[in-house]
Amino acid sequence: MEALVIQGEISSKILTLRGQEVMVDRDLAELYGVPTKRLNEQVKRNLARFPRDFMFQLDEKEKYEVVAKCDHLDSMKHSTVNPYVFTEQGIYMLASVLKSDTAISVNIAIIRTFKKLREFSKHYNALAKQIIEVERKSDKQYKELRKALDELIASSELVDEKVMGFLK
Repeated sequence: MEALVIQGEISSKILTLRGQEVMVDRDLAELYGVPTKRLNEQVKRNLARFPRDFMFQLDEKEKYEVVAKCDHLDSMKHSTVNPYVFTEQGIYMLASVLKSDTAISVNIAIIRTFKKLREFSKHYNALAKQIIEVERKSDKQYKELRKALDELIASSELVDEKVMGFLK
């Protein structure tokens, strides 16, 4: 049960920015049980391990959007420093610079959470494809049924007109 709570807590902190799933430095620091300043210091000491596709700093507009979407990050709006965000690979790399037992167990939980999100996404995409296929088939069947009904109505109108003695 504890693992599900941790995964739920982690997944609620995963955001999509610049087309990537990321986590904000403050959320990661909280999970690792270290101050945000210390987490960022360790990253800066090991900057070669964090290329731009592993970590990037938000601009003012992105920071504002994140604060607006995430109530728990409300205190960031008064900060003069824009936060860093870490991609999945950047989070894995954090394990190599944060060596505490807490960091190790949190990283394992984060890895499992990202894996579950990928699995969910894969199943969701498969389901979406099936729904589209059913709609396409149903649309085709609907058109055929509509055509048959129109023909039936047209032929019944012709029969009614003959019975009444009128032809057009």
